[in-house]
Amino acid sequence: MDNATRSELSRNAVLEAALAIIAVEGPGRLTLDAIARESGISKGGLMHQFRTKEAVLRALIERQAEYFEDFSRSHMAGSDAAQPQLAAQIAALREVITTPRSVVFAVLGAAALEPGLMSVTREVDAKRIVAIKAEAPDPELAVLRWVAAWGLALTTMLGLSPLSEDERKRLFDRLLDDRQWTAVPKTEA
Repeated sequence: MDNATRSELSRNAVLEAALAIIAVEGPGRLTLDAIARESGISKGGLMHQFRTKEAVLRALIERQAEYFEDFSRSHMAGSDAAQPQLAAQIAALREVITTPRSVVFAVLGAAALEPGLMSVTREVDAKRIVAIKAEAPDPELAVLRWVAAWGLALTTMLGLSPLSEDERKRLFDRLLDDRQWTAVPKTEA
């Protein structure tokens, strides 16, 4: 096995270990020592890949952004939705809560440990909102649907949702169904 392949395998093992720690023990337990133990990689090998815990969190966030960007592109390619950008984002958020050890735990971990790292996610979401608004006949309604999907995903991930899995599925299906969302005519003040 060449060095590049070995390095990529080590990097992935570190990121998977960090995700497992965040998902099972919480972000407060994420340390370089814990990552080294969980991944089976020496601390020196770990530090060769990532100098700091913040570097691990940044890599997790970048990985999360890449995964959901690929997911969104794939969803849009196979979608006949009237608002494909919005549909892709709602579908991606549904994917978040159905994927075991979702990489979104990395975002939650980063938010808890290093709020400054969230600027990457905010920038990506700001671009998504621009695209969602641009394709929508009622931009505010489109953003409301996106925010509702985020609310369903976050309350589920944080263990705060009083809704059953079936209820969440139905709500995501409804958020995705353009026919159930029509623009409301604006009234004059």
